[in-house]
Amino acid sequence: MGEVTPPALELRGVQVRTRDRVILDVPALALARQGRLAVVGPNGAGKSTLLQVAALLRRPDAGEVLVEGERARRGNARRLQRRMAVVFQAPLLFDTSVIANAASGLRFRGVGAGEAERRARGWLERFGVGHLADRNTRGLSGGEAQRVSLARAFAVEPTLLLLDEPFAALDAPTRAVLVPELAGWLRETGVATIVVTHDPAEARLLTTQCVGLHAGQMTTQPPVG
Repeated sequence: MGEVTPPALELRGVQVRTRDRVILDVPALALARQGRLAVVGPNGAGKSTLLQVAALLRRPDAGEVLVEGERARRGNARRLQRRMAVVFQAPLLFDTSVIANAASGLRFRGVGAGEAERRARGWLERFGVGHLADRNTRGLSGGEAQRVSLARAFAVEPTLLLLDEPFAALDAPTRAVLVPELAGWLRETGVATIVVTHDPAEARLLTTQCVGLHAGQMTTQPPVG
């Protein structure tokens, strides 16, 4: 028998507490390689907390997180994070050029300046903002800024992509264009992805599986699409 490939991400018995209250309780959650999972729920359901735990930005009070079968600990968290890319609701761009922002994830990973810029420019072109490469990010619209943020994430070629309400701050016409565009790149690259959203329609377009969160408790949802 061949060796079983571990999931891209696995949460086992994860709990996050604040004072005396459990704000997130995930008994088991596994994301397969090349899987695309939506976490859907209302504001305050615990979706962003789950994503922070998955991204190793917040340590759970109980349970464990495994990335490609490796249990996350203090000593290896930064190394495991280099396999991931995270896109938040706010683009969180640096006050510098678009190309410098798009290449920043690669530079943080030790990629040389020339190669980082080449790869970043390729993804800026794919997301339709290559012509803005030399512009400062302060002059970008909300949609343009989020395109740069997505290009930065894809440029590092992550094995795990985590998206936290990436379109919630955008107007409806911009979302209508950008969501299908992103869906296409997710299918083409095959990167394992978790999308946190309160929008079931967005979940259907971007993912193939769905779980719900309500008051920190995970509920099973039917497959999407």
